[in-house]
Amino acid sequence: MSVVIPFRALRPARSFVKDVASLPYDVLNRDEARALASGNPLSFLRVEKSEIDLEPPEGDVPEKIFAKARENLENLLSQGIMIQEETPCFYIYRQRMGAHEQTGIVGCASVAEYESGRIKKHELTRADKELERTRHVDTVNGQTGPVFLAYRSTEDLDRLVEGFKAGPPEYDFTADDGIVHTVWAVSDSTAVRNLAEGLKTLEALYIADGHHRAAAACSVCRLRRQNNPGHRGDEPYNYFLSVMFPHSQLRIMDYNRAVRDLHGLDREAFLGKVEEKFEILPDFSRKSPEAFHSFGMYLGGKWHQLVARENLWNEADPIGRLDVSILQTHLLEPVLGIMDPRTDQRIDFIGGIRGMAELERLVDSGNFAVAFSLFPTTLEQLMAVADAGLVMPPKSTWFEPKLRSGLFVHRLA
Repeated sequence: MSVVIPFRALRPARSFVKDVASLPYDVLNRDEARALASGNPLSFLRVEKSEIDLEPPEGDVPEKIFAKARENLENLLSQGIMIQEETPCFYIYRQRMGAHEQTGIVGCASVAEYESGRIKKHELTRADKELERTRHVDTVNGQTGPVFLAYRSTEDLDRLVEGFKAGPPEYDFTADDGIVHTVWAVSDSTAVRNLAEGLKTLEALYIADGHHRAAAACSVCRLRRQNNPGHRGDEPYNYFLSVMFPHSQLRIMDYNRAVRDLHGLDREAFLGKVEEKFEILPDFSRKSPEAFHSFGMYLGGKWHQLVARENLWNEADPIGRLDVSILQTHLLEPVLGIMDPRTDQRIDFIGGIRGMAELERLVDSGNFAVAFSLFPTTLEQLMAVADAGLVMPPKSTWFEPKLRSGLFVHRLA
């Protein structure tokens, strides 16, 4: 059973939604966020990455950054740019990116179920990033970006969600990147109850993206629980803002790698070592693999196909059979000396949204020696790892399209 509740969202007034909605904080650096928000005082990046409104040295002081985020959010509310929902609602959130479409349910998932493991993780979190997000949520007094959850598709829930899309939407806009965002509010008490009951039939929820947001929600809940002698368990801080999608609709793109040097090897010696574990096929015009255990490799201005030899993985091992694991275990670590891809400065990770041309550009620039394209990890693989209580290798999944921040805020008081 999955407990998900409706909530009184703080959200943009309809006429301002396109100006407010922004990309999530963790896909942009400060300069990119400042450029995107330039000329738009309503951009939610001014809440999610409020350092863009501060000059040094204030822009590097966490307390100043979080206080500015709270100030900017309160300004949006006081000016009528954002409004507080009068009654608890669910929302249906559809995204269209080219021919791809995915529709999720917006609600608040249970911190208790996250703590018990019913909401399943597949990534480790970094303590510094978790603390930063915890302080942001606690200071702003709200969760400003949703956790991206997945569930195993069910016909009954899919049918229920489709029914809500028959009415007029609350929001329908095309963002600057061409992605269409459409939102329906579910406010009728019977409809809200039916949707909550439908969600209860799900055996588990899986974090697709947003592990640090979920961990921060849990941390804030613990803090407020400790500081609230009258704690009951139904306070808003016991739940976290989420969008839940059926796994059959989600799109994971390839997450590729580039390495700065050949670890002291010349080209021929490098290829010789690679060939011990992979068959090398020259003139790989596709550039991107079409199947598991096949890789593209861009080296010296040419594409090669690498095919992993059959003894390199065990299909019963949900981690070892992943292509990101095969590449790391049998090439990046032993041949290129990338022992810990989380911390090694010689490796970079490139989301598939940027295409093969970006891999070519990195190598052709001379800043990188070799790049690898991978076949995308699947949702089934992700869920198998999470079901086993294991952790995916770093940078295994790249989801598109990204959820917009600023469409919904879950206030904690």
